[in-house]
Amino acid sequence: MMSLEIIAFIASILFGIVLYWRESKSNKVYRFFNKIFYSKDLQMPSTSKKGFLYQQSFLMRLVYIGVLFLVFIVIARFLIPIDLMTISLFASSMFGTLIGTYLANFVFKSSEVIDEKGDSLLDAVKDTVEKGKDFIHELESKDSNAETQVKQDIESKPEIEKTSARDRLKDKGLM
Repeated sequence: MMSLEIIAFIASILFGIVLYWRESKSNKVYRFFNKIFYSKDLQMPSTSKKGFLYQQSFLMRLVYIGVLFLVFIVIARFLIPIDLMTISLFASSMFGTLIGTYLANFVFKSSEVIDEKGDSLLDAVKDTVEKGKDFIHELESKDSNAETQVKQDIESKPEIEKTSARDRLKDKGLM
C-alpha cells in the first residue's frame, strides 16, 4: 500500500505542475464559473489571469484542490465499487498536487527573473570572474615577493659557528 501512495504522490506532483501550467496559459474554466456565480459588476476584469490555482493564495488553492479530489473520489466510488481511495491516498494526492503547483510557480518565477535580468546576471558573473582573476594574480605576486624576501633573509644572515654536540657534552662534563 505504501508504494501505491508514493506513486500517487509523485503522479499528483506532476498533475499539479500540469494544472498550474495549463491555467497559466488560459483560465477559461475559471472565467466560466466566475460569470455563472457573480453579477456583471462583480465579475473579474478581462485582463486578469487569475485562475483556480494560478495567482491564488494558499488557502484558496487548498480548497480548490480538495474539491477537485472530492469530486474525483465520488465519481470513482460510483464507477468502481472497490475501495481505491483511502484517506492517506487522498491526503498524499492533495499534498502532492499542492506541492506541484508551488513547484511550477517557482519555475515560472525564476524563468521570468532570468529573462528580465539575464543580461545583468551575465555582467555580474563576468565581473565576479574578473575580480577572481585579479585576486589570484595578487596572491601569486605576493607569494613570489615573499619567496624572494625569505631567500634574501637567508643569504644575508651569516652563519654562526656552533659547537658540536660532542663538545657541548664534554663541556658539561658528561663525557
